[in-house]
Amino acid sequence: MTAAASSLSDTLYKKLEAQILAGKLAPGARLPSQKDVAETENVSRTVVREAVARLAAQGLVVSRQGSGVYVAETAQYKPFQVTRDELAELADVIKLLEMRLALETEMAGLAAARRTTADIGAIREALFAMESAFDDPMVAARADSDFHLAIARATQNHYYERLIEFLGVRLVPPRNMYLRDESEDAHRAYAAKVRAEHEDLVDAIIRMDVPRARDAARHHMQESLSRHSQLSAIALLRPGAQSGD
Repeated sequence: MTAAASSLSDTLYKKLEAQILAGKLAPGARLPSQKDVAETENVSRTVVREAVARLAAQGLVVSRQGSGVYVAETAQYKPFQVTRDELAELADVIKLLEMRLALETEMAGLAAARRTTADIGAIREALFAMESAFDDPMVAARADSDFHLAIARATQNHYYERLIEFLGVRLVPPRNMYLRDESEDAHRAYAAKVRAEHEDLVDAIIRMDVPRARDAARHHMQESLSRHSQLSAIALLRPGAQSGD
């Protein structure tokens, strides 16, 4: 498909998606034929096929052999997603951290109230793995996400577990994102600070101190948010930042 056709297909996809989500094309309704859509929108059938294929991939429409294409019964339910591409920009990382601030504060409180001995073992194991992976920021980030997943499991609420498992490493931007130009001493100082924040949180959960666990989680997330916000401010001051370079 040419670039022009791809652009037309994207426009048509967004138009049909908006009509479906707004209920103008109701669940169970049959879409007009590809021929009719092509004529109405003044595009080729190839453009229509591509747009419909994207709708099907998103679960918004279903094809019925010999009958046509229909709006899916669950079409107006749009699942929550955070894609890797969405977190390529620092501003989007900051938005995710803002969401985590509330999420992890309450999650820590529930973990402190409900944790088991096995949960404590899993949390400590993840914390040890994080400290052992200092030399590899990406491995450390995965261990960090495992740490938060272990806390989610300690809530005994599988919805927390599923959400944290879904977010995975998106939860923890690797430190080389914001320390890429810094010395090894700066990396070690950062790792030590984060370790102290984590250890305070773990201690509160072990002691089943709900208010302190909430405070420790909130402090940890606020510190992370502050670090990324400062980096964002510095980036805007760099030459060429206003032009998008």
